Amino acid sequence: MGMDELDLRILQLLQKNARLSYREIARELNVAVGTVYNRIKKMEENGVIRGFCVAIDYEKVGFGLTAVIGIKAKGREIMRIEREIAKNPRVMQVYDVTGEYDIIAIAKFRDRADMNRFVKWLLSLEGVEKTNTSVVMDIAKEDFTISLEALSEK
Repeated sequence: MGMDELDLRILQLLQKNARLSYREIARELNVAVGTVYNRIKKMEENGVIRGFCVAIDYEKVGFGLTAVIGIKAKGREIMRIEREIAKNPRVMQVYDVTGEYDIIAIAKFRDRADMNRFVKWLLSLEGVEKTNTSVVMDIAKEDFTISLEALSEK
């Protein structure tokens, strides 16, 4: 999909506040409400906008333990294992990576016992050879967006 400056400006506003109305966006960008509606609809249809979500402080809702888990797996099993891990409600991200591990999973837990159950479950999956769990001690940045201004950087 060819995106122009207006599309990027709409996305920037939605990144800051996904609850903005079409009218508020139109007013901010000095364009017609219909234009904003059509642009957002097109970005949704083309998969640029995959949904609208709420930024949650997971610690405040009882999931204060974050772990980054490296998983070594048998080659032909990797994609199946990734899909299985991705279904787990504790898991936030699953990445197929290069390097020492084949898969990196980032997950949130209530406590060490919760994390321990998860890691044991991981190790029980057929094809998983080993795991390496790093517990996050402090979160310096946890933001699931990048500044769209980075798109204009060379």
